[in-house]
Amino acid sequence: MPDSSPLAETAYGRLEDRFRRLNALGEAQEILHWDMSTVMPRGGHEARAEQLAELAAVHHGMLTATETGDLIAAAEDASSDLDPWQQANLREIKRRYVKATALTEDLVTRISRASSACEAVWREARADNDFKAVTPAVTELLNLVREQARVKSEKLGVGLYDALLADYEPGGKSAEIDAVFAELEAFLPPFLEDVLEHQAKGPEIILPDGPFPEAKQKALGQKFMEMLGFDFDHGRLDVSLHPFCGGTPDDVRITTRYDEDDFTSALMGVLHETGHAMYERGLPKDWRGQPVGHALGMSVHESQSLLVEMQVCRSKTFLHFAAPIMRETFAGTGAAWESDNLFRLYTKVERSFIRVDADEVTYPAHVILRYRLEKALIEGDMEIPDLPGAWNDGFEKLLGVRPPTDTLGCMQDIHWYDGAWGYFPTYTLGAMTAAQLYAAAREQNPEIEPAIGRGDFKPLMAWLGTNVHGKGSFDSAKDLLIAATGKPLDPKVFETHLRTRYLAE
Repeated sequence: MPDSSPLAETAYGRLEDRFRRLNALGEAQEILHWDMSTVMPRGGHEARAEQLAELAAVHHGMLTATETGDLIAAAEDASSDLDPWQQANLREIKRRYVKATALTEDLVTRISRASSACEAVWREARADNDFKAVTPAVTELLNLVREQARVKSEKLGVGLYDALLADYEPGGKSAEIDAVFAELEAFLPPFLEDVLEHQAKGPEIILPDGPFPEAKQKALGQKFMEMLGFDFDHGRLDVSLHPFCGGTPDDVRITTRYDEDDFTSALMGVLHETGHAMYERGLPKDWRGQPVGHALGMSVHESQSLLVEMQVCRSKTFLHFAAPIMRETFAGTGAAWESDNLFRLYTKVERSFIRVDADEVTYPAHVILRYRLEKALIEGDMEIPDLPGAWNDGFEKLLGVRPPTDTLGCMQDIHWYDGAWGYFPTYTLGAMTAAQLYAAAREQNPEIEPAIGRGDFKPLMAWLGTNVHGKGSFDSAKDLLIAATGKPLDPKVFETHLRTRYLAE
């Protein structure tokens, strides 16, 4: 927000200036991390770890400085002079300050270095299916994360897991997650059996014949990105081991991974990450650089990617439009390229090992497993050497199959190996949020779905811009959802979506 001279001289104005600088440091870290995950040569890891650690230390020092606390106190005393957005920004500033002051600069630096080092080891260990190779690095990292959880828990007055969850889901409570996940766990196993039986009776899925050259896959992904409204003057698409969305709202970096024998996974990966990117690009421009202008936690962020990928782009409506474009891109012929077949392909349900490739029926089980394991590890009920066995046992219980390797098991995701502990439940919270938002959007604007059938995403993005993207962190996640849909998160909406899509025919 542009400064006026009177405002700039107030405690609040000085806070805005401080957090604008902090934001610039954070964005520099984001770009460096993207570079590390995509194009940086392996020999650069040690130096990059040091760079990121030093930036993290500078950022933490500026955020936790005594002056920051003094300015917050003075701004709160004069908060009646602030407009609603400024008051919300001050609230978010204080939340970040209180959370950060729980940690010493030394601990922040050590966690940053350990995360970078562990991630580098994990990339090779994952490729080699060698969990023992990464065990020392991830054990060291977990011990630091436990220390982080302990000191934050004491500072914030919450449990160990909730102290870490707060980084990704402000105000989130594991007790509420436990209740939601228990309901899903009761619903999903019998529903999964019903779906598998239903699909077994349907027409056989015909796989499109490859190969599918990477260049053509990328061109196809970019075409759909443009339809969604992605601005390539403010972003790019690259390749990484693990698909992600990074960068900054004005320079959004998304990645995917390609398989020339199967174009379907990479395409949906691109569409998923584009949902994230559109959220970042749609954040309120007047509040760029301020905490209130940032995205509202990861469940809302994941809701935007899953709304695009799962709710929209795996629907019959979208695939009827997209099928001819896919067929033309790869010069496909025959029944494999018909929209009904592609819909069956994109909604095929099976017990599979890889979370990022999982269908939306089994996906919550992947997340529930990770949530329970990381909670046990953080709270000291489990140690790293126990992880592969616990993972395999839990996976078999939830999904009925046992991973044959650790690469297909506990080493498949980057999160634990780069320090993102407490992140996983937001994926399924995001899926439920996506279903609820999309149901409300279609009810409030009946033109949204017909427009998607024509490849026109503008009505949907306009609704999301008004109800989600443009609100930044002005509201809590709960209040945003109530304002947009009329009620708080309701697992029944997600269950209704699944029944409609997978058992309707």
